[in-house]
Amino acid sequence: MKILGIGNAIVDVLSKVSDEFLVKNLLTKSTMKLVEETEFKNLLSSIKIEQTISGGSVANSIVGLSQLGNDVGFIGKINNDPLGINYEKGLLKENVSFFYKKQNETLPTGTCIILITPDSERTMCTYLGIAGKINESDIDYKSIQKSEITFLEGYLWDDGDPQRALEKAIESSNKVAMTLSDLFCVERHKKKFLDLVERKLDIIFANEQEILSLINSEKIEDAINFAKNTKKNVIITRGSKGAISIHNNEVSECKANTDINIVDLTGAGDLFAAGYLHAYINNLSLIQCLEKGTEMSSKVISKIGARI
Repeated sequence: MKILGIGNAIVDVLSKVSDEFLVKNLLTKSTMKLVEETEFKNLLSSIKIEQTISGGSVANSIVGLSQLGNDVGFIGKINNDPLGINYEKGLLKENVSFFYKKQNETLPTGTCIILITPDSERTMCTYLGIAGKINESDIDYKSIQKSEITFLEGYLWDDGDPQRALEKAIESSNKVAMTLSDLFCVERHKKKFLDLVERKLDIIFANEQEILSLINSEKIEDAINFAKNTKKNVIITRGSKGAISIHNNEVSECKANTDINIVDLTGAGDLFAAGYLHAYINNLSLIQCLEKGTEMSSKVISKIGARI
């Protein structure tokens, strides 16, 4: 395979809400919050569901890569319940090889409520269910060794079994890409993420907010200099300001596509990563990688949901 993704196998539930709804429920706009089952059920009962789609950040990227004609696979933990069965079918329908054998579990398949405000921003409340319980026995390490790139998800990084499983995946990989996923993840695991970026990863995806938090700075120039010093391929997405790719001392920049009707920003980063990695594995230049990422993210934010 070209790329094997490992991430949270999450079913997305999309709903349009007001800014007041976020305030009332003590939610911070454009971030992801982990919730327990009780809070999840309370939120679910107070919204109108627009759409239900199989999701998960890296899974969305892997589906995008498959749609671009690449041989890809995914590992994510699901339950043998209706949501899990439909999740697996959704991946197979998109020609993504699924390297996980579902079993009857005590926890349900993970679910994420995606709240879309009038400004098209998305705020996520995730009940991980069984997805966050991934461990070393769930990972197909032989498939990792046969893949050119392993693509990991910052959302999945957590103390205990998940962290040990991902650390072993990194050790088994030929090349490793990872998305920092969310400001919440960076602040929660800052020391470990910094070590990963500096010592163990080859390709790093982060938005401006995440990378600045990682290095405790407010200046994008500091982030660029930090990225240069890592000697890695660091990609920084900046919303309407476009995106930057830094590899060694080479810095490339691409403007955002302004000629689009933004409907929902869900999946923008996921599909950007898909486009970038597609160009990367096809040996295109850094600027061409950025342009393909921008093209894919522009497509997904023109519709509801995180998949094209």
